[in-house]
Amino acid sequence: MTITKGEIRQVLGPVGDTLAAEIASTGATVQELTEAWGWINSDEAMMKEGRPLPGPRVAELVALLEPEQDDDGP
Repeated sequence: MTITKGEIRQVLGPVGDTLAAEIASTGATVQELTEAWGWINSDEAMMKEGRPLPGPRVAELVALLEPEQDDDGP
């Protein structure tokens, strides 16, 4: 079953329609989205818990959710 915009917003809070559509197009589950959100917000803590690195779909979600890095930094 495809994740819904409502489920996406339950995990992430308010998100734009474009991001919600991109997330839904991955075929991810609510559990995978929750895991990706956890990696973004506390990757060090998850590593210390001994969790394996994210699988391909979770990694795809992480890439979608991570803020863009500015390559022009110092």
